[in-house]
Amino acid sequence: MRRFEPVLKDFIGSWQVSREIVHADGSRARFDGHAVWTVAGDGALYEETGEMQLPGQPPMRATRCYLWGADLSVRFEDGRFFHDVPTGGEQAEHWCEPDMYSVTYDFSEWPVFRTTWQVRGPRKDYRMTSLYCRV
Repeated sequence: MRRFEPVLKDFIGSWQVSREIVHADGSRARFDGHAVWTVAGDGALYEETGEMQLPGQPPMRATRCYLWGADLSVRFEDGRFFHDVPTGGEQAEHWCEPDMYSVTYDFSEWPVFRTTWQVRGPRKDYRMTSLYCRV
């Protein structure tokens, strides 16, 4: 069986997102919402909206946006490089002084996919797993 390796057009459209964040101290946060990839030039705009639930706090609205290139490069809204999507199951990393962000994308159950971020450093220490399901 051939491994699925997505291209940008495979992401275009609406997705349901559920995310769990587990901090090193065992506390957990949750995000539930939607993500939409829309064509923008030769790339795409990624927009995510939903509700974040942090321990001991009322739910809050959460949003984020990224710019995706045709080559599956991901940039922050201001154009700074973030990471390249590793379509073959390998990891990508992003150094954000003073913490290291490592991500694995799992496309083995496409059109459902997962991202798992491990963030470590003096300021942050958590694992964040997001599940994307096409709407």
